[in-house]
Amino acid sequence: MNGASREALAAARERLDALTDSTSVNAGSLAEELAAVTALLHREVSLRRVLTDPAQDGEAKAELAQRLLGAQVGGAAADLVSGMVRSRWSQSRDLVDALEELADLTDLTAAQQAGALDGVEDELFRFGRIVSSSNELRAALTDRKATTSAKSELLHSLLGRKAHATTERLVTRLVNAPRGRSLEAGLESLSKLAAGRRDRMVAVVTSAVPLSDSQKQRLGASLAKLYGRRMHLNLAVDPEVIGGVRVQVGDEIINGSLADRLEDASRRLAG
Repeated sequence: MNGASREALAAARERLDALTDSTSVNAGSLAEELAAVTALLHREVSLRRVLTDPAQDGEAKAELAQRLLGAQVGGAAADLVSGMVRSRWSQSRDLVDALEELADLTDLTAAQQAGALDGVEDELFRFGRIVSSSNELRAALTDRKATTSAKSELLHSLLGRKAHATTERLVTRLVNAPRGRSLEAGLESLSKLAAGRRDRMVAVVTSAVPLSDSQKQRLGASLAKLYGRRMHLNLAVDPEVIGGVRVQVGDEIINGSLADRLEDASRRLAG
């Protein structure tokens, strides 16, 4: 998002934080309602355009949203959406993207309130690795001919009773409503949202063998000092990493493995 949409999303996230800090708001229910509004506005393009039309008065758009949603969702969700349509959006699609992000954030907040956020972060990462390594599973979950109920049943067989309910909800929502994203990209986005919920960055750490607890602590402390933020480590094992570790933070790769150093040396010699 750019410009006006980024500012509108930031304001909406602040209002969401204020809502979910209240003990009177059930974060899990609010997440479901925001997801339902996301689906509605994704489907009803003309309504989405009306609610984001910069030529229309903000209060009039808010009143319209209240009339349409008041009987379908709770007061907290309706008020949040009304506040969002008062803002300016660079593109009408940005409103739907923002609502989807808020729904996911609210689910993650519910997990945090239950003391399960760390587990959800790890489960999202591990499921992303499973998808990346299984063409058959990816094909089944992205098959446009498969029904949403069939995909939901498949995910429940994989995640039910094995993962936190929040993880299953987030992944199921992504699979059934990808909205143009690849499954891997959607899972990565969810992982980053989960880390951001605690104001942490995500580092994908690949090593030839599992790291010890002391190694993980030292690496986490070093990365936190380097980036100036708390760091969540997503750990993966790859036997092809001959020695050391390979760390990726966002688009930046910290090359620390022996294999990578050998490859770099070979390139230098060849040059």
